Amino acid sequence: MDNVLLVTIDSLRADHVGYHGYERDVTPNIDEYARQGSRFMNAHAHVGGTRFSFPSILTGVTPDMYGGHERVSDDQTLVSELFHDGGYRTGGFTCNLYVSDEFGYNRGWDAFFDSAPDESTTSKLRKWAKTNLDGALLDVLRKGYDYLESSQGINVGSYHVPADEMTDMAIEFIEQDNETPSFVWLHYMDVHHPFLPPAEYQREFRDDVVSDSDAIQLRRKFIEEPENVTDEEYQTFIDLYDAEILFNDAEVGRLMDTVEEQWGDDYVFALTADHGDHFLEHGFFGGARLRDVKTHVPLFVEGWDDDGEYDEMVGLADIPVTLADVAGFDIPDNYFGHSLRRLVFDGEWDRTAVFGSYEDGNDELHSHIRTAEWNLAVHEHDEDELYHLTEDPGEQENVVGQFPEDEAELRDRLDDHRQLVKSTERDDIVRPDMNEDVKERLRRLGYNE
Repeated sequence: MDNVLLVTIDSLRADHVGYHGYERDVTPNIDEYARQGSRFMNAHAHVGGTRFSFPSILTGVTPDMYGGHERVSDDQTLVSELFHDGGYRTGGFTCNLYVSDEFGYNRGWDAFFDSAPDESTTSKLRKWAKTNLDGALLDVLRKGYDYLESSQGINVGSYHVPADEMTDMAIEFIEQDNETPSFVWLHYMDVHHPFLPPAEYQREFRDDVVSDSDAIQLRRKFIEEPENVTDEEYQTFIDLYDAEILFNDAEVGRLMDTVEEQWGDDYVFALTADHGDHFLEHGFFGGARLRDVKTHVPLFVEGWDDDGEYDEMVGLADIPVTLADVAGFDIPDNYFGHSLRRLVFDGEWDRTAVFGSYEDGNDELHSHIRTAEWNLAVHEHDEDELYHLTEDPGEQENVVGQFPEDEAELRDRLDDHRQLVKSTERDDIVRPDMNEDVKERLRRLGYNE
């Protein structure tokens, strides 16, 4: 049995990866392994956000299936459960709290790290404040934090565990036993804002090093005053983003040194991102969106005797199906992706579109279908969007109503997908009651907690 490694990188845009054509050399290790493997150039998240993507990456569904994306349903099957039941050692390492035990992801792992804090004194104080202070005073306390961050650049709380520490955990797990086949999943968070890359990686792109306080203030300006961001500030922001990617890439290289030392050639390695990011394109910064800068992600599989490049539409829900197929497992009926082995080794592929939908913080539904030629986004209350990607790859002109036959076909296909989603509906999936430390850390990352 082959060892299997899955690496996911938060917020890594495909257009900032070397083998996708990025001009800066920010991914030398990733590029090298991608060149040795199968590169899927048209891979997309079903929705551009972490908590919407990981149901796809780890359970083979679109984010609105099985009661939605509030937590993993008992009716879903984590890919870790398949590997654990199949005789593998399983290790999962994440520091994004949306992919934690509280959200149902700690199933099927022999070792699992999600960085979730215990109910600390700080957490208890925050919970007390929320319970005992009136809304106005609590709002003053929160605004005080935001003032410190935006005006002084003071980081008064941790955002995530840095990539080198995450790599150390995965390496320790791999080195514990190289006799039993292993399935390892490692999720890195450094490429998610705020960008606080080590100085050595900043110097690859700039003469001066941006301090953490200045970087934090700049991030707040992108959030609060995007219209006032200067060209110089924008370039600084991109420099910091690229430096984080380079730091993350170095850690991927260090991880793979251990993989090759411990596993030799007996492994299959898949790497992707949960989503991309908006850096003020289309007027947005961050947030779950349905456009390509947010959904187009890198994806390659290395270690299975192919080094081809593929332009077919691929969704993140295809990943767990592929990994299960690599291990020779039966594909569960509750997986709705397709195995990339069929595309690579049989030349057969059924997917022609990537579907996705999600509810925003106002409980409004947003759905889309992305094909090679079109991206149609249907919004419950806002104007629908249609982009003709062959003519407008930057998705600048909304052409809803201008191509009635194509649009009608896309809407019919989207309706068919909604019927499939409806067949998996569950009414018992509720958002977990997260402790105050978890909520605070998610809010520091820009999530609405």
